[in-house]
Formats: sequence, structure tokens, C-alpha cells
Amino acid sequence: MATSPSSLVASVSVPQIRPSLNQRDNRFRIVRPRKHLPLRNRFHVKPLSLLSPARWSVAGGESTSCFNKAVTRHSRAFVFGRREQFHCGTCSLNHRRTRSRFVEPRAFLHKSDFPLRHTARVKHVHVPCATVGPDEPHAASTTWPDGVVDGQDLDSFYHEPIKAEIEAFLNSELPSHPKLFRGQLKNGLCYLILPNKVPASRFEAHMEIHAGSIDEEDDEQGIAHMIEHVAFLGSKKREKLLGTGARSNAYTDFHHTVFHIHSPTCTKDSDEDLLPLVLDALNEIAFHPKFLSSRIEKERRAILSELQMMNTIEYRVDCQLLQHLHSENKLSRRFPIGLEEQIKKWDADKIRKFHERWYFPANATLYIVGDIDNISKTVHQIEAVFEQTGLENEAASTPSPSPSAFGAMASFLVPKLSVGLAGSLSNERSSSSADQSKIIKKERHAVRPPVKHNWSLPGSVANTNPPQIFQHELLQNFSINMFCKIPVNKVRTYGDLRNVLMKRIFLSALHFRINTRYKSSNPPFTSVEMDHSDSGREGCTVTTLTVTAEPKNWQNAIKVAVQEVRRLKEFGVTNGELTRYLDALLKDSEHLAAMIDNVSSVDNLDFIMESDALSHMVMDQRQGHDSLTAIAGTITLEEVNSIGAKVLEFISDFGKPSAPVPAAIVACVPKKVHVDGIGETEFKISPSEITDAIKSGLEQPIEAEPELEVPKELISLSELEELKLQRRPSFVPPSPELNVTKVHDKETGITQRRLSNGIPINYKISKTESQGGVMRLIVGGGRAAESSESRGAVVVGVRTLSEGGRVGNFSREQVELFCVNNLINCSLESTEEFIAMEFRFTLRDNGMRAAFQLLHMVLEHSVWLDDAFDRARQLYLSYYRSIPKSLERATAHKLMLAMLNGDERFVEPTPKSLESLTLKSVKDAVMNQFVGNNMEVSIVGDFAEEEIESCILDYLGTVRAPTDSKREDEFSPIFFRPSPSDLQHQQAFLKDTDERACAYIAGPAPNRWGFTVDGEDLFESMGDSSTTYDLQPKNKEPFSEGNNIEKDQQRKLLRHPLFFGITLGLLAEIINSRLFTTVRDSLGLTYDVSFELNLFDRLKLGWYVVSVTSTPGKVHKAVEACKNVLRGLHSNRIVPRELDRAKRTLLMRHEAEIKSNAYWLGLLAHLQASSVPRKDISCIKELTSLYEAATIEDIYLAYEQLKVDEGSLYSCVGIAGAQAGEEDTAAVEEESDESFQGVIPVGGRGLSTMTRPTT
Repeated sequence: MATSPSSLVASVSVPQIRPSLNQRDNRFRIVRPRKHLPLRNRFHVKPLSLLSPARWSVAGGESTSCFNKAVTRHSRAFVFGRREQFHCGTCSLNHRRTRSRFVEPRAFLHKSDFPLRHTARVKHVHVPCATVGPDEPHAASTTWPDGVVDGQDLDSFYHEPIKAEIEAFLNSELPSHPKLFRGQLKNGLCYLILPNKVPASRFEAHMEIHAGSIDEEDDEQGIAHMIEHVAFLGSKKREKLLGTGARSNAYTDFHHTVFHIHSPTCTKDSDEDLLPLVLDALNEIAFHPKFLSSRIEKERRAILSELQMMNTIEYRVDCQLLQHLHSENKLSRRFPIGLEEQIKKWDADKIRKFHERWYFPANATLYIVGDIDNISKTVHQIEAVFEQTGLENEAASTPSPSPSAFGAMASFLVPKLSVGLAGSLSNERSSSSADQSKIIKKERHAVRPPVKHNWSLPGSVANTNPPQIFQHELLQNFSINMFCKIPVNKVRTYGDLRNVLMKRIFLSALHFRINTRYKSSNPPFTSVEMDHSDSGREGCTVTTLTVTAEPKNWQNAIKVAVQEVRRLKEFGVTNGELTRYLDALLKDSEHLAAMIDNVSSVDNLDFIMESDALSHMVMDQRQGHDSLTAIAGTITLEEVNSIGAKVLEFISDFGKPSAPVPAAIVACVPKKVHVDGIGETEFKISPSEITDAIKSGLEQPIEAEPELEVPKELISLSELEELKLQRRPSFVPPSPELNVTKVHDKETGITQRRLSNGIPINYKISKTESQGGVMRLIVGGGRAAESSESRGAVVVGVRTLSEGGRVGNFSREQVELFCVNNLINCSLESTEEFIAMEFRFTLRDNGMRAAFQLLHMVLEHSVWLDDAFDRARQLYLSYYRSIPKSLERATAHKLMLAMLNGDERFVEPTPKSLESLTLKSVKDAVMNQFVGNNMEVSIVGDFAEEEIESCILDYLGTVRAPTDSKREDEFSPIFFRPSPSDLQHQQAFLKDTDERACAYIAGPAPNRWGFTVDGEDLFESMGDSSTTYDLQPKNKEPFSEGNNIEKDQQRKLLRHPLFFGITLGLLAEIINSRLFTTVRDSLGLTYDVSFELNLFDRLKLGWYVVSVTSTPGKVHKAVEACKNVLRGLHSNRIVPRELDRAKRTLLMRHEAEIKSNAYWLGLLAHLQASSVPRKDISCIKELTSLYEAATIEDIYLAYEQLKVDEGSLYSCVGIAGAQAGEEDTAAVEEESDESFQGVIPVGGRGLSTMTRPTT
């Protein structure tokens, strides 16, 4: 379940949330501590997104580390691949933070689970649109949009009559969502209904209780979270939904508790309407829970385990920031996870009393969003389930209210909540409402959360608190946060929206400017982030300057950040910047409006909940675009600079009586730092030194920002024509046995082509994302191609290419602005077996052609720079040295080195390897993989056939791409360490003030296509498939035609190249379900346990990993319990119900994502790759039928290929604490110089405090 203590960087929910295009981008996910497992090394760039509801944020050079693809879970939602496991998102400081990220569209941004980014990032700046749509880049033309006023405000530009008309317009209210239906029952329960067709035949039902950790008394800290656990997991009616395809979860934060169910509209077999059952389950969970002692004890153990699991250094940093930011109120002392000593003591009566005090209909809001056709019917169903709730036991003891003068309106005078906020009561109540108030006898707050803030107002310098310092041995980098706190400005009118727009333009300019600081090989900061956002959770708007740096550079980092803020505040944005970012917003909102029918229900619902919590107007996408267009013409340069300057005054005018006093200044620093040639030395810093560094930045000389020339094209028409004459691009047959140059599959809409230079092309025309497209280049090789003399060359080379950002004669800044102007977002990814580039683009204004131009320039004219190489190498060196400070990463690192026989290609490179690299060696390691038959390009989007094929021929057909048939075999073999070995079962220890424990269990598996590390082809070794059916108990049934068809389908799966991909995926679902039921629920040894498979495509191996968190006293028992589950599938055989549930989970995920362009890119991957010969079009066409055909005996065939015996299995237990492994500490520290890598994420306040979903 989830608690979410706050969003330090809340959000202004200007009406719109931008749903992500893929799982990695989902803003509302819980990030679990398994990110460190090196299952995938990816560089990830957040999509450029100017339009989104919640926050403005700009950043330069982020360096957060999340080693491994592992598991990001949706905090409020649905954990695919797990059995209805309730993973609560409790304790998340940023759980409900709707983020608008304007991420700079660098041409070469890394995609990685440990984003080693030195790139500027703007966290969603949010715009005036009420829209909800996918993350896409934003464009900006270099010409002034019609109606933009240059350098004048309304008073000076317009005549009085016109000015009065404009002011009247700006003061008028924004339109409200035309399809959003709101109502309230007689018992006070508010409800909202929004019909939404995506995904089809499914709906979201969320019950929000307006009570959270802020409502707890001193002896109740954590009790709201406890109730969430007990009520949710104790519900029998919720359990009855498990077989229907419904998924559910819950979370708690400062100001509310939310229970949510994602369900089909009807059952698959009987067409029974599921909404009444879902509502009945929510009614039981929220208002009629059974506080059984057995369930309370079970959840008490789970929460205590959760508390230890999430007590990472990131969590502690987040808590420190909140404690200082909100030192004047309870927000600093009421983190949703609670206090251990109190959690251990509560009995059922204590818990029940808190529930009785806060869990009642008038203190709740029900949200229903989904494929609902009949609102009247839905309202009737809500009334049938909830109308008597809260009144059942009151009627007999309380006289009926007498009629009032309000007649029929009396029922609406029950004290109401203003949807998402506890509404205040009118002083002019009718007698009816007064009587009703006596009936309910509940406490409520007029304002949520019910706290008072000390606002950052101009005042005496003497009122400024000195900088606070949090110093800890587990911190690796220096970071400082300067906070400014003001009341939330509700976005209700066109004028409100206009102010939001001007701030976004202003901060977008700051974002880009910060990024331009990255020109030296040793930049003074790792990242600089300016964030301005509203928080419904905290009830305030917070502006934050966050600077992170290597400890040795901290003073210069602060100076540079302050200097850049001052420059923008003093000189303002330029005409070109205003034009660029305003045009970007207009184009992006137009794109979102076109996608109005493709927004998922959960994204719409998240947006509505956050907007209501902030009292912002909720608009649909078209209304948002129309409103934005209407105000754009009133924007002036002078007003943009005036409005924006006010946001920055607390920094730019720091120390002046006229400046807002910072709410807090908090530095988080390490206790020791690494000094080359010396080793670990004590890091010293004082509050006065921090203040002096800030003042030094205020005194530095500054100059106005020069205008940059933005290229309209990267390849001119004449250059293109010359290239075409020289290289004569053409299409050739996709394979030698074909005599046609185009292969089109009507069922899937997939077209396969091949260019004369050897590059294979797959494309699919899709209308689901209007005027949008995605393109991915995949190059075989990746880190596996690194030689023993050049370990790390590929991953550092990819990072170097990203750091440089130059192509041809164009500077990095020009390339980035070219991407902004053409709505392009590009990312670079390095994995163990591939290098990939991905482009997101719009088809408006030749955006697709611009994306193809950029890809062509990267392939033909990429520029490799020494300073970019130095930065890339330094970043990996820093991450490597930080791994001993992370329990999870240190444990995972030790495991991976042991299992893979010390192969450095699957972990980060060591300092010794990094020192041996040169610019030439990393360039060769990357570019030597870019040969024609080793590359594959896939494109999905809303384009015409003629248009896409023209771009393919013009820009990919003219690439020099020599073929090299030997490339795919040119890498050193990979081995699992032979057993038995002393390294099979290890421990890692971490000195820490608090105790924690985790463990990983791993072993060999085949790859997706049935090949093993021993070179065995499992399809050949399985032999006659008829013998495989002896695995299942014989249930002889009379022969029938239906049975014969079913047998044919089963045989088809057995012979299909995706047999192991399908069956191992289903097996993972089943094992996850059993792990949760046994290790977590029955034995109470953990809060969080999961099983994950890493199945390669090109490499002939795979592995599985079980991740488990626990306490030092229980972790070894938890490991043994996990092993027993892994090995127990023969003694405790899989039953049909388990397989059916696994199929349903995977098929629902497939159906939900099939309309996404990004998902189709994944399906198209390797379709023509010579290194993945078994993949063909049937792997896409027959995916659904293959899942449906899988039998229990098929699952056991796959299970036999997992090596779970003691001789094959590897494990590593990590324990942190003051006394942890004292006898082994020296060895660990010594080993860290050569074998630890990874980094503790920096920035991203609140991410670590998310409690993990519990189901």
C-alpha cells in the first residue's frame, strides 16, 4: 500500500496530465529498491513535455543512478507479473506529485536505469491546457506567432476599450470538463463519473478517504497506513474479484487514503456487470472493514518489514528536506509509514477508533472513470451500494429531520467536501443539515491538509534561518536545496492560466541555459534543477533550487547555479526564447487535443484527483488547447520577464530585505570523500560557508544571454539530392529467397523492407496516436561486444556520444534547439546486447522528416569530443566508487560477479578499466557495430505510406553502411561460474546507523528463443513432444472435435519459436504469486518479494532473480523460504486456477498496451535481425493465441530449464547496521576499489519515500 508524505515539489495541476507512452515513463510509479540489479544498463531520458498538470521544473545535468531494469511499479496501480499483490505506496514523499516535465530534447540522451546523465532536464513545466496525453516533445518556430506582443504589457500596448475587454476575458472562468459528472449522496459521499473508452471494456474505481497521516495524534503515527493495509487485504469481497481480471491496490499519504480497483466492465464468460461488485468491495474496504486480530498481526509484520525496506539513505534525505521545509507544522512529523515503536503496540480497538473517526461517507469521494455508457445507470448503482452507508445504525436513535425552507434541496446541505478537499460548512445551515450533522457526529477539516504554513515573504534578513546540514556516511555527493513556500494559486480563470503559461516559458529558458554550462570536461555541478510546483498533499506551492555536485566542487556549483538564476532574473528571456517556447506550447497542446480519445482512464483519473485537491479547473484536452490559444495572443515579453523574475527573487535577491525569505536551505553531504592519491578523507562544511558561496554567486559579473541561430534543417535539399545521386538508394528483397521488395502483413499492418545498403526496415501505420510517431534504431552487439582489453568501452562510448551532442558542423546547442523546434525527443540506450536510439516526433510541420535528418547525421557525421569523453568516464568512476554506500547495489553487484564468473560486461566498469580507455577506443567500440546488416530500424506512427518510404529512402538509404557478416559472432563467450564454488552463497555488510536487510537469489535460464549458455538448442533436446504430456495427471476425457482443436493449438505452441518466451513469462507470474502468498503473507518474513526473468534475444543465455527485503534477523529464513518456493513446484503442483490467472494478467497487459506506438516498437524489434533468426511475424500475430494455448505441462517444460538446484543457484544476503559484519568490513572496503559500482540517486526529492505496493 502506499503512503505518500508529500511532494516537496508539488504541482500546479493546470488541467492536464500527460500519460506516459511506456511503463518507464509513468509518473505515478513506485520505484522499488531492486533498481540496482544489473539486468539491464539503460540510459533514459524523460520525454520533452511542456504540457502537464503539475509542476514547472528545469534541470541541468542530472546524475541519478538506478542500476538495472528491474522493477518500477505503478504506485497506485497494477503490478503486472504479480498475483494481486497489494503493494502500498505509503510513505511516498512524491507519490501524488503530478509532474510536468519539460525535458530538453537533446539529440543524444541516455536511456538507462541508472541514468548517467549530465544532461539538462526540465521537469514537467505545466501548461494551461487541461489535457491529458502522452509525453511528446515540444516545438517552437523561430518566427513570432500571430498576436504575440513584443516587449510591451497590456497597459501600454492596447487602447483602453480593448484593454478593458481583454481584462474582462482574463477574469472570466475557464470552461469545465463537459463529460465529467459530479454528484453527492444524502450521506455526504461525493462521486465523480467520467466516461472514457481507453482501455476498452475496463474502468477505474477509486475510493478516496480524506484522511491521512496528518490526521494522526501523537500516539497514532502510522495508524492511517495500518488501516489501509488491514482494510484492503482483509476484504473478502475484494478477494472475490481476483478471478475476474480485476486488479487492485491502495496507498496513504499526508492528506488522504485511496483504495482503487481496475476492472473489466463485465465478466468474460457470463457478461455480468462488474461495477456493482467492485463498488461493493470498495464499500466493505472503506466503511465496513473487519479488524481481525490475525489480519492486524499479519499486516503489522508486513509494515515493520516495509519500514526497514524503505529506510534507505534516499528516504532519510527526503525526510530531512521535509522536516526543514515544514518545520512549523505537522507535515514535518507525520510521515505516513509511521513510527516503529507505535506500530508494534496498537490493538484492534485503537485502530478501530481512528477508523470510526475519519472513515465515513461525507469524508470520502468516489471516482469512476472508464468505458461507461450509461451515467444514470452508474449513479443508480452507486446509490444502491452506498446510500445507506453511515446511516444504518442512526435512524432508530435520531429523529427524522423536519422539513426546511429549502425543501428538496435539504439533502444537499449535508456538509460537503469540495471534491478532493474537505469542504467548510456554511454558517447558514438549515435545520435539516444541522440534524444531519448530529447524526454523523464526525470531525472534518475545512482545509486539506489542516496545517498552517510560514510563507516565504519579504522580511528582515535576521528572520532567515541558517542553512541546515545533514551529513551521513552513506551519502556520496553534495546536494543543496533552497526552498521558497507560498500559497497555491488556484487556476480557475483565463488570467490564472496566462500566469502559469508565462512562468513556464520563463523556466523553460532557464532549463536550456543551464544545460549550456556543460562545455568543460570538469563542469562544476552534476545537476542544477529549478522546480516550481503545487502540492495538494502539502497545501502549498514550493519553488526549489537543487544543486548537486562532486563534493570537491560544491562551492563553484552553488556559484554557477546562483549566477544563472541571476542572469535570467536580471535580463529576462529573449525574443527568440519567448517565441520558441510559446510556439512549443501551442503545438504541443494541439497535438494533445488531437489525442483526446486516446488517453487512458487512469491518467485521466490521476489528473482529476490532483486538480480537485488543488481546486484547479478541470478541462478536457480540446478545451485546454482552445484556452491556451485564446490567451497566447495576450502574452508580452515584459510580463513574462516580470512574472518569472518573482519566482526567482528568493535566490537572485538573497539577503536583501525586499526578497522572499527562503523557507529552508538544506545541504545533504557525505561524511567522507575520495581524494585521488590519498583515499577517504573527512568532508568539512559549515552553514556560514554555504551562505558565503551563495553570496559569492550574487556578486559574480553577469552578461545578457546571446541569441542562438537555430538551424531550420540539418541536411539541405541540395545536399540530399547530391547524396541520392552518389549512393542511389533503393529497396531490395528483405531476404534472398524472396523476389519482392515489400512484404506487408494485412492482419498486423506491418510492412518489412530492406535498403540496398543492407539496413532492414519495419514500419506500421497506426492512427491511435494522432499525428505522432516513434522510431527506433537497434544495433546488435552492446556491451557483450566489449573485448577483454576494453571493458566499459561501449557503455562509456554511448555516454560520450550523448555528452557531446554535436553532429556535423552544428553545435550541441543548435542540435538541441532544432529538436525543440521540430518536436523531437531522442534517447540513446546501451544494453548488454544492443545499442539503440529512439526518436519520438510529431508529423506536424515535417517533424518526421526532421527526425530522420537527425538520425542520418548521427550515423554519418557524429562528432566525438575529448571533453565529452572525460565527463562520461568521470561519471562512471564516481558511480563505481559509490556502490559500497548502497546496501542493495553492493549486494546485487557481489551476486552478479559471482554468478557470471567476474564478467565485467554485466556490471559497471572498474576504475582500472576506465583508466585504460581512450576516446578512439570508445568511438571504435561503438561505431564498429553500426554496419548495415547489424542494424534494424522500426517506425510506428500516424503517417502515410508514401511519406514514410520517402523518408526511409532519402535519409536511411543514403547512409554508408557496409555489411559485415562476421559481426554477430565477434564477442567473448559468457559463462556462469562453475559449481561448486565458495562464491555461490555470500554476504555483504554495510555500516549504517539503522538496520536493514535484503537478499538476491539467482540462477541460469535459457534465452527467449530456447538457447542455453551451454550452446544447447532446447527445441532439439525436447525430442518427441508426445512424451511431454506425461507430466500432467491423466484426466481421460471423451474425444471431441473441440478437444482435438485444443490439442492442435497446444502442439502449435510447443513447436513455436516463442514457446519458452511464453511459458517462462507465465511461470514467472505463478512463482510471483506463490512467493507473495508464502513468504510474505503466510510466513511474514518480508514485505516485498519478487521473481524476475532476464531473457536475452541475441545472447544465448538468461537468468532469473528473486529479490527479497527483510530484517537482519529474518533475512536468512526469507532466503530459505524463497528457495523452497522455487523448488516446490513439483511437490506442490501448479493448478489450472493459477495458470488461468497468469494468462489473464499477461493478456490484459497486452490488450491495454497494444494501442501504444511504443509498445509496437517493442513488438517489431528484431523482426529482421540476423542475430535473432527465430523471430518472425508469427511471434506478433499469434501472441494472444499462444498464451491461451499454454497448458500446465508446457509450464513444467519451461520450469525444467530453470536451474534451481543448490549447485546452480547463487545467493547474496546484504545486512546493514551499526554492528553489521564487523569482521568483514575491511574486506568489503578493500574490494570496493575493484568490484563495486553504481550510485545512490541524487535529486528527485521524495522518490525514495514511496511505500511499496503490498499486493
